[in-house]
Amino acid sequence: MHLNMSMFPHLCKHRASCANTHRHTQLNAISETLPSVSLGSGAGQEVQTENVTVAEGGVAEITCRLHQYDGSIVVIQNPARQTLFFNGTRALKDERFQLEEFSPRRVRIRLSDARLEDEGGYFCQLYTEDTHHQIATLTVLVAPENPVVEVREQAVEGGEVELSCLVPRSRPAAVLRWYRDRKELKGVSSGQENGKVWSVASTVRFRVDRKDDGDIVICEAQNQALPSGHSKQTQYVLDVQYSPTARIHASQAVVREGDTLVLTCAVTGNPRPSQIRWNRGNESLPERAEAVGETLTLPGLVSADNGTYTCEAANKHGHARALYVLVVYDPGAVVEAQTSVPYAIVGGILALLVFLIICVLVGMVWCSVRQKGSYLTHEASGLDEQGEAREAFLNGSDGHKRKEEFFI
Repeated sequence: MHLNMSMFPHLCKHRASCANTHRHTQLNAISETLPSVSLGSGAGQEVQTENVTVAEGGVAEITCRLHQYDGSIVVIQNPARQTLFFNGTRALKDERFQLEEFSPRRVRIRLSDARLEDEGGYFCQLYTEDTHHQIATLTVLVAPENPVVEVREQAVEGGEVELSCLVPRSRPAAVLRWYRDRKELKGVSSGQENGKVWSVASTVRFRVDRKDDGDIVICEAQNQALPSGHSKQTQYVLDVQYSPTARIHASQAVVREGDTLVLTCAVTGNPRPSQIRWNRGNESLPERAEAVGETLTLPGLVSADNGTYTCEAANKHGHARALYVLVVYDPGAVVEAQTSVPYAIVGGILALLVFLIICVLVGMVWCSVRQKGSYLTHEASGLDEQGEAREAFLNGSDGHKRKEEFFI
């Protein structure tokens, strides 16, 4: 509904003044009180407005402050110059606009479920002998939606993973950040303006290993439309594929004849191996054996079940194999071995003692032989000396000299 000023000839004495009331002044979206614009010789009345910023879907209040109001006509129009309220009476059938207050000091309207198309200048016009008007600029912000996180291609251990984060609609353009283990990752962002809103995207790349499988990476979006300290986040769980591993766990450490042994093949891998095979070296599994998935059950064990058992698992990234050596003990043989242990120890000690005694006897005999040989040698030497002395006595002086030389 447009206000036809020809209906109020006493309010527009000058056509130029009436025409000027339709001028649209573009203002920045800042919070400030704007003085009125007078379109003629004033009589002291004026109107003031404030610019308003609201998030899409929120509630905005547009206020026109009146000064020295004398009961003249007050008209409020939307950016399309459609009259919303005429002296407190609804003129446009849009129930989202409600008149909250109409007094000599101010006029206040309430807009609920604000939309982008509601953005623009709202005219507060006071029709007196001098027409006063002011424009309250409404700015509508768009909060980012929850980011959409996608992976470019399947992550495999030892390689790189590339993640993309997209916020298709925000105003102003959302700021995107990446986090992992509470640490920020460096991403590359780009944006595109679509009408009044922005589409923003960001990508991040990093190397991964099997230990990274299941880790959480967060993409966070923020802009001024969100309350202070708030953000929109999306968590992405890393799916890193890797080759399998296998390990066999036995239900008991020592197995005896007649026992039941359960072997479990603990397998990891991504994708998880769907089949597990059990083998026993170059032999077939015992007929009593029951192989079901990860478990192998061997009831009523006998010594013939001894051998090396293996479990094997595979996926598209590799193959794994685990070994278990089974030794079945005979309880009777164990008891006999335990009983024979003391006798073996005693026998060993006796053998050691006999060996020591023999060594002592041999040593004594050897020492005795050496002493006897030395005595005989000295005795023979004494007989020789006596013979030479006798010969020297019988042969005279020469023999005496020889005797002296001998004894010297």
